[in-house]
Amino acid sequence: MNKSELIDSIASASGLTKADSSRALSAFISSVSSALKSGKDIRLIGFGTFSVAKKAATTAINPRTRETVKVPARKVAKFKAGKALQDCVNSKK
Repeated sequence: MNKSELIDSIASASGLTKADSSRALSAFISSVSSALKSGKDIRLIGFGTFSVAKKAATTAINPRTRETVKVPARKVAKFKAGKALQDCVNSKK
């Protein structure tokens, strides 16, 4: 499912127009992004948790030249699915 299909799905499930659904999705993405940027976690009970994790600096090998490259430390966005979401995905219906 791509973004436009998601907007269509939100519109049909909520009764909102596609334009309102698009604005709502954009607001959600913006809110999640700004919260993660400031280092906050977002917990949606039954759905999952968005969080930020730190990755340590490492060395990697360029496969083309076999040269070692230093990869700096960085932060990565993570998502852990909640129990209700996992149960929904694993249900046989």
